Order: sequence, then structure tokens, then C-alpha cells
Amino acid sequence: MTDRFRLTLAQLNATVGDLAGNAALAREAWEEGRKAGAQMVALPEMFITGYNTQDLVMKPAFHQAAIAEIEKLAVDCADGPALAIGGPALEGAGLYNAYYILKGGRTSAKVLKHHLPNETVFDEVRIYDVGPVGGPYVVDSVRIGSPICEDSWYDDVSETLAETGAEFLVVPNGSPYYCGKLDTRLNLMVSRVVETGLPLVYLNLVGAQDDQVFDGGTFVLNPGGELMVQMPLMEEAISHVDFVRTEEGWRAEPGELAHIPEGFEQDYHAMVLSLRDYLAKTGFRKVLLGLSGGIDSAIVATVAVDALGPENVRCVMLPSENTSQASLDDAKAVAENLGCRYDFVPISEGRAAITNTLAPLFEGLEPDLTEENIQSRLRGLLLMAMSNKFGEMLLTTGNKSEVAVGYATIYGDMAGGYNPIKDMYKTRVFDVCRWRNANHRAWMKGPGGEVIPQNVIQKPPSAELREDQKDSDSLPDYPVLDGILKILVDQDGSISDCVAAGYAREDAKKVEHLLYISEYKRFQSAPGTRLSKRAFWLDRRYPIVNRWRDGS
Repeated sequence: MTDRFRLTLAQLNATVGDLAGNAALAREAWEEGRKAGAQMVALPEMFITGYNTQDLVMKPAFHQAAIAEIEKLAVDCADGPALAIGGPALEGAGLYNAYYILKGGRTSAKVLKHHLPNETVFDEVRIYDVGPVGGPYVVDSVRIGSPICEDSWYDDVSETLAETGAEFLVVPNGSPYYCGKLDTRLNLMVSRVVETGLPLVYLNLVGAQDDQVFDGGTFVLNPGGELMVQMPLMEEAISHVDFVRTEEGWRAEPGELAHIPEGFEQDYHAMVLSLRDYLAKTGFRKVLLGLSGGIDSAIVATVAVDALGPENVRCVMLPSENTSQASLDDAKAVAENLGCRYDFVPISEGRAAITNTLAPLFEGLEPDLTEENIQSRLRGLLLMAMSNKFGEMLLTTGNKSEVAVGYATIYGDMAGGYNPIKDMYKTRVFDVCRWRNANHRAWMKGPGGEVIPQNVIQKPPSAELREDQKDSDSLPDYPVLDGILKILVDQDGSISDCVAAGYAREDAKKVEHLLYISEYKRFQSAPGTRLSKRAFWLDRRYPIVNRWRDGS
């Protein structure tokens, strides 16, 4: 009977649909584990397909190809440690989220997921069949239990594994980020080790897929909840963890304890990682964005430079006669501070041509929002022309406050392929800008120091589509707006909840109205980094046509 067991944990970045590429990553991790003398190399949930596959995994040709790739892995990794990897499985007529244990050239065990998440970004109930609650599998005479992701959020699967002889738990996950998620995971997994008395490995995927960021943060707990290993957030890593048999059972030996940053850094790193991966996985290398001199485009430009490097970011200033000299100066300063390309493309001539073209139709009508939107849509047209010509993805720059209430022009400043700050409220944008000015990390490709000038952070926000315009002319001040939105969107609260929190009923009703009538805009908006449990897209799904209003 063995008294030591080395487990290699591969916190790696899979790409949805890249079966061969994901399998190659698995082989490399297995080879590292083999060289390190591991008995088993573990990869996260659904690693062979990438995660979250959504409906793609239901396509027979796809899941059959994924299963075939796993079978090839078993043959390729026959001589060495066991390889544990997540992927789809067919059992009878059912399709399952499974965890394969490959040993000796074949699948020696297969675990099927029992608890299927059906909330926030997950629709697994409509995709997979429910697997039975089974017992542990054996690797080199050690009995290991593997609750798959959601299975570890409930006590029944882990307790059954303990009762049927599991000696420690390895939990493969595809758990996406939201601010504070790591604390939630730790608290739940401490409950599992207290209930079972077993060591537990929480192995998570890292990397981004569409709006979702998988933040890694793999950790190992001993009975009682003692943290023995903590792998980094937002970064790929491989770690070898040693378990030893004691009189009280198996225990993990101390390993690396990576630093866990605070919330602003986690959100910022998530935006950088999501943009970097979104471009890499869709085949783009460069981006451009309209740089207005405001805080939103400044933080998006900074995220882009940190994700891709200044040589791959083009900032474009598109002034009109309503653009202040301060905005011109601030935009140029941001681009120069970041070291990226800065292009100056005035829109006055184009705006005049459009105004003249429409003059016969608009004769006798007073200027209104139409003329403001023409400016925004002309900027969108010019930016998209540059995107086409130079092969650079256009980034949009609307924060969550604006996205929520439709304070953006569809087919104008909403044009583009990705929006890193889509799930970040305006008040938090200010805080994150201050954080980035004061901090620099090795994973940032941009320069350190105060890259966003203080004037950009301090001046009153304005779209500058008419003379002396300010956002507060048509919206409540952002602290009020964001406070109401957090109740209505993040908490699914009511008008009465807003009033009870100290907000004016008139403001709450206005925000609710704007929120509901802007659904059609969000339906057509670019994807963006998910930072909360109530991001716009899969987390919050409302009808476009909706005449209900809260009468409370």
C-alpha cells in the first residue's frame, strides 16, 4: 500500500471547440506530471471541449469528436500517471458532463455529473442528463472521489463518496469569475471537508470565453479547512501536490500559497484577461477605439494596452464643434501616456454633408436628439471603416450604468466587437482608474504610473453631443443612478426597495423606465467581461417587448 501520492494540478486555458489544441495542452501537462513522478495529472471540468460550450456540445459530430480525442489521449498517455480530464460522455441515449480517468491506455473510470446548474450563465439542465451519485475510483491503490463542480456545492455527493471509501476529493471545475467568488468557493469547500473529514482539491479552469472569465484560483484544503495550496488567480499554472498517509488518513503537504489580490485588481485583471483571450481565440491581434477624453474610453484604452501591448492599440479622436479643448488635450494625453497610436479624425465635414443631405426632409423641424445621434453614428461609421481597412477589432466603451439605461446610441458608440467595461458601473470605473494609476503588475503590458490624467477622472462626465452637455442633465447623478441600478438589476429589487434605501421614488421610476425600454439596445450590444452575477446577457434575460412596470 502506497504512503505517498503526488497529484499534478493543471490550471490551464482551454479554447472552446479546439479539441486538438486542448488535447495538446493535456499531453504537455501529463508529461510534466510524468517527469515529476506524479501518480495522477488532473485537468478541469470539460477541458477537452473548452467551457462553457453552450449548445455546441449537443451537436453529435462535436461531442463524438471530443470523445474520440479523449480516447486518443488515453492511448498517448498509457505509460505513466493517470490522466483525469473533463469531457462529454454518451451513456445509452444520454449525454453527460463527465470526468474521465485515463490509465494504461484506456478509460479506467468515468464520473458523471449529478447536480446540473441551471442559473446565471448555466443551462446544463437543457444540455445534459443527470448522472447517478457513484463511488470513488482507484488510482495506484488510492480511492479518490471527484464531485464535478456543482456536485461539490451540495453535501450529498461528497458524503456518499466519503461513505463509500474515498480517501480524498479532487473537484474539477469550470467556475466563472465574479467579484468575491473565491471567498464563496472557499467557504463551501471548507463545509465539504468538515462534513467528510477528507482533504479536498478544488481545481479550476483559467481563461476567458466570450463574456465569462474563468479565474483559476485552484486550492487544496486539509480536514478542518486548513489551506495547504493556493494557486494564482487569472494565470495558467501547474502545481505538484504531495499527499501522505497518516494515522488520521491522507493529508496534503504544504505547497505554494499565491497572493490573492483585492477586488479592484481582480476586476481589472479579469477585463485584461477576457479581452486578451477574446482576441486571441477569435483571430484578432489589434484593436482600435474612439478616445473621447472621457473616463470610460480612457480605462478601455488602458485595459487594451495592458492586454495587447501599446503597439497593438489604435486610439482615434473624432471631434466635432461640440468637443471641448479639454477633451482634445485629455484624449491625446491618455494615448501618449499609454504609448499607443493616436489618430485625429474630425467629423465636422462629414456631419455637414449629412445635415445638408437631410435638410429637405427635416425642413421646419427643430434640432433634437436626432442631430446628436448623427454625430455618434458618424463616429461609428468612421471607426468601423478603419476596423475593416486595418483589420483591427473595434472596442466599445459604455459602462454598465450607461448600458442599463440606454445612454448610448445604437449603431453609433455601441458599434464594435467587445466591451471590457460592460459590467462595471460608472462609480466603480472611477475607482478602478485610480487603482490602475497607483498600481502596476507583471501581467500588464502597458506602462506604469499615472496613465489616466487626473482631469479625466475629475471632470463632470459628458457625451459632448451639444453645447455644455453633461450626463447629469438627463440622468440622476451616478452615485444615485448606480445605487438604484444595483437594487433593480443586481438584486432584482422593487421600487419600494429603492425608496426604503433612501432614493427618491421619482428617480427610481425614471431609472426603471429607462432600464426596460433599453432592452432592445442590450440585445444588439457587443459582449463584454462578466464581473458580477447579474451581467447583461446570460445572467439577466428579459423580453424586449415588456409593458409591465412596478406599481409599488
